[in-house]
Amino acid sequence: MDLLEVRELRYFVTVAEELHFGRAAGRLAVAQPALSKTIKRIESRLRVTLFDRTSRSVVLTPAGAALLEHGRHALNAMTVAVRNTQRAADDAPLRFVIKPGGDANLLSGILAAYAEQPGARRVDILFSGAADRTDHLRDGRADAGLLYAPFDDLGGLVTETLHVEDRVAVLPESHRLAGRDSISLGDLSNEVFPRWAGVPGGGSGPEIADAGELIALVRIGRVVAVLPRSLVTPVAPGIVCVPVPDAGPSRIVIARRNDDHREHVTLLIAAASRRRG
Repeated sequence: MDLLEVRELRYFVTVAEELHFGRAAGRLAVAQPALSKTIKRIESRLRVTLFDRTSRSVVLTPAGAALLEHGRHALNAMTVAVRNTQRAADDAPLRFVIKPGGDANLLSGILAAYAEQPGARRVDILFSGAADRTDHLRDGRADAGLLYAPFDDLGGLVTETLHVEDRVAVLPESHRLAGRDSISLGDLSNEVFPRWAGVPGGGSGPEIADAGELIALVRIGRVVAVLPRSLVTPVAPGIVCVPVPDAGPSRIVIARRNDDHREHVTLLIAAASRRRG
């Protein structure tokens, strides 16, 4: 039997990146107890300790850091091998990555316009985390995707702007600024902002992984946020969204790799461009 299976390696890398079993289980869509058992099974089989665990933290050991470095390379190599195999067959579905709830109601129109094109393929929808949609594109897990500018790194990608929107402050309805018609970033200078999982920098507040967690914390007054309007539409009960003009606009773009000129991908970009919001 192999000492390490691909699925197990992917589980380990996800835990090592998150350093939190709950968040890693969420990313992998598996139960946390099953994930913990898998990591223990890997450690037993390899006869090493990969993580130092306490009730408050999870930290990589030197052995874990080494496996993370080489494991990422192995998973990337596997992804490239699968992608190239599928390209060789040239009849694989088109894989389209989006952030859950992050399509500003554009997705159905894009898919309908694409389906009308000769040569259109089945489209598989992939859901990403807060900050890894560009990784899906660059490593070949996805062929195209919807991204938010200026938040996502668009380097090495070809993009078409589909929708431009304002940014709003997401506040509890009892907040001192909730009744304003608009506010400035300076008005929020003393507020607590959350830290988004996987996103460098950010605020000093609790770490969150998605808009659902954000809304729960905003509602009880723990944090505020400034986000593209579409990410908080419709507005949840107990929440107020106030325009922040000096935050600048946000753009939703459709993107592909700049070296991917396959016809079915180009057709999707063109169909989306015709349906721009």
